[in-house]
Amino acid sequence: TEASRARLFKEYKEVQREKSADPDIQLICDDSNIFKWTAVIKGPSETPFEGGVFQLAFSIPEQYPLLPPQVRFITKIFHPNVHFKTGEICLDILKNAWSPAWTLQSVCRAIIALMAHPEADSPLNCDSGNLLRSGDIRGYQSMARMYTRLAAMPKKE
Repeated sequence: TEASRARLFKEYKEVQREKSADPDIQLICDDSNIFKWTAVIKGPSETPFEGGVFQLAFSIPEQYPLLPPQVRFITKIFHPNVHFKTGEICLDILKNAWSPAWTLQSVCRAIIALMAHPEADSPLNCDSGNLLRSGDIRGYQSMARMYTRLAAMPKKE
């Protein structure tokens, strides 16, 4: 619809303007389709994801912003609220708690916050959720760090 295109175009301009304001998030719009975006986010510091660079794929419905975007991790991540194979993210604002006030940028911020504060009670990755629920924080962190190193860190030449 025209309204969602206009809204996405407005967000696109804001992203261009705010590039330096949020160095942890880089949003890129597909050249040929304004409903397809990718984001590159930095793993939050003092988490097992620190130093990692994670890519997200956004698929935006024609009814946006009345409906939330579909977002998934392209980069493999070991996290209870992210499906290990599909990259699907369990986050309330992407489901029932969505509000048109959210932007793609604020969704990225919410995902970074989720990376730092996993919700083990609604796991999409049961292995990861079980480690946290059983109190094995060290086990969870070492697995998460290992996958961050394998999948999210630039290879040193």
